[in-house]
Amino acid sequence: MSFKKINQLFNLEKGVLQSSKCIEGEYKFITAAADWKTHNEYSHDCEALIFAAAASGSLGRTHYVNGKFIASDLCFILTPKEPEKLPVDLKFYHLIFNLYKNEIVAATKSGTSKEAIGLKVFGNYELPYFDISIQLKVKAEFGKAEIFYNGLKDELSHQLTLIEQLNQAILQEAVQGKLVPQDPNDEPASELLKRIKAERQKSLPAGAKRRQEKPLPPIQPEEIPFDIPENWVWCRLGEITYVTSGSTPSKDAFVDEGIPFLKMYNLRNQEIDFHYKPQYIKEEVHNGQLKRCRAYPGDIIMNIVGPPLGKIAIIPESLPECNFNQASVLIRPMIKDYNKYIFWFLNEMSEINAIDTKGVAGQDNISVTQAQSIKIPLPPLSEQKRIVAEIEKQLAKTKQLKEHIIANQQATEQLLKALLHQTFLPAGAATQ
Repeated sequence: MSFKKINQLFNLEKGVLQSSKCIEGEYKFITAAADWKTHNEYSHDCEALIFAAAASGSLGRTHYVNGKFIASDLCFILTPKEPEKLPVDLKFYHLIFNLYKNEIVAATKSGTSKEAIGLKVFGNYELPYFDISIQLKVKAEFGKAEIFYNGLKDELSHQLTLIEQLNQAILQEAVQGKLVPQDPNDEPASELLKRIKAERQKSLPAGAKRRQEKPLPPIQPEEIPFDIPENWVWCRLGEITYVTSGSTPSKDAFVDEGIPFLKMYNLRNQEIDFHYKPQYIKEEVHNGQLKRCRAYPGDIIMNIVGPPLGKIAIIPESLPECNFNQASVLIRPMIKDYNKYIFWFLNEMSEINAIDTKGVAGQDNISVTQAQSIKIPLPPLSEQKRIVAEIEKQLAKTKQLKEHIIANQQATEQLLKALLHQTFLPAGAATQ
């Protein structure tokens, strides 16, 4: 066994077809996604591996194909380079690429909000190389274990999908007034809305009143997607919050120590993770050029440029002041007590999914006006608190289930790797 660079073992080329230009036909169109499409033309007629190099959520996925196909421009096509000198069995290396996907991606990816793998750095990554007789033996004897592994992996993935569906069902019931019982003694949401609007006019930052004086259009009956309890009220997000976009200053505004500056890669798992690639700007820029988008604990940040859209987080107390870039909007509730209800409402995603998000060059984006116009069912303040408490109770349970399933996935993958190491490979052969 020895180590060889990927570009020593394989010819590497980029796929050529954009998904938006796909025309259904008789030939395989292989993309970064798990499921293939079809196209009316093909570019290759051979056996190959297709490696996803620039696809959010699918980075590192590898497909095996044999026959006529065309590949996405987000993928690399791998074919044997020197079959006489360095023979490779593509089904064997399909197994290797998928088993060691995480290691390959971690060592080769670059970028922040849009991670990708460059052809050159991918080609220079080293993989273990084995005599062809070992490759064929492993492929044959490992097949049964791989079938079992794939079946178990599919089942665990299905379970994760069900949990995500359950989470959305919890949030959907919450925003429709079905998660907790109503209390007739609660102050009607219509009275709360009056107070919020009054507070909003008093609290708007300097200059914002002039920019946001134009009233938002009233919600028409045909716009209402579902019924809500009698003491709730429909309103628009911009009626009950201050909504503004972020901005990115020039390079000379950035410093080693200063005001934390959030980018979209800091929104991770619906929380702010400022420890991940932290950046800072000068305090005078924060209070001057970017004073409109100063953010404070309790404010909500939502990304408006995708894909993906729907990354949402509440500014934590650990960031007393911060600022943020143009790929997001700040949503500042006029009464901090209901920021968590708005946060969970936005996480339900149905209103965001209903927005026409197609911008230039097919890039998804939400404008500030669209964000302000989002329809929100507003419960009484007391009920909001009960709703938030019940959501967090229920989601804590589903989080435990999800962690258990992910642990099982990781254990299964490690077991398969161990089987590969112990049965067929020298100890530690595939460890970089």
